Amino acid sequence: MNLTTRFAPSPTGPLHLGHAYSALLAYDMAQAAGGQFLLRIEDIDQSRARPEWEAQIYDDLRWLGLEWPEPVMRQSERLPVYQQALAQLEAKGLLYRCTCNRRDIESAIAAPQEGTPAAYGPDGMIYPGTCRTLDHTDENAALRLDMEKACLYLGAPDLSFVETGPAHTGRKTITPHELIHTVGDIVLARRDMGTSYHLSVVLDDAAQSITDVIRGEDLFEATKIHLLLQTLLDLSTPTYHHHALIRDDAGKRLAKRDDARAITKYRADGATPSDIRKMVGL
Repeated sequence: MNLTTRFAPSPTGPLHLGHAYSALLAYDMAQAAGGQFLLRIEDIDQSRARPEWEAQIYDDLRWLGLEWPEPVMRQSERLPVYQQALAQLEAKGLLYRCTCNRRDIESAIAAPQEGTPAAYGPDGMIYPGTCRTLDHTDENAALRLDMEKACLYLGAPDLSFVETGPAHTGRKTITPHELIHTVGDIVLARRDMGTSYHLSVVLDDAAQSITDVIRGEDLFEATKIHLLLQTLLDLSTPTYHHHALIRDDAGKRLAKRDDARAITKYRADGATPSDIRKMVGL
């Protein structure tokens, strides 16, 4: 299979230098291997996605010299696929409905009987299991994966993936104990979306036959979740390459709100695509 990479931005703000680095790196790796580079729009959060930001993504990437096949995959058009996967997991008895909001979770974790400070995993605060044994019927509730049941369903094996990024190169192994205690019962369908980033990205990578996932090292720990979902849904696992993050002068990683680092601003100031490549170390 030819090497296939992707860049999957959300149309919720301007692309900045960090996005440029990730997109260019994925594009360069595909070009060097005679493979294919794909673009995907991650717009499941329709409350924040904007058409003008999506149009700007296309414009900035073309200005950088990137090309990709059309049509572009858009997550907002794939909700039936995500619902089908959720139905598979629910049929296996691995999901439960959760009505807790962030404040509920914080309160449960801070309760005296817990006795320990809040622990954080790749999906935020590790859920204390408040709704795990309850039988909610609210169709608008979030859907969580029962991590312990998921590991038992698989026979509790160690899972592994290949990493080629500079900070984590090699085969990485994840144990059921890690998944249960350092990841916990993650949300697979948010009540306002009908899906989640973790579920969507796994299904989309499989649908596009992505062989190599190129993304920032801030998502390295999330690979535990993605590997588990790939195994539960009988999907292939790509090779992962988590690259260093582009940071500001204070060492803070760039975010959508960092308009001063937006590609559009550099373009307006007269920068060239070659200048952007130099700025990000390519």
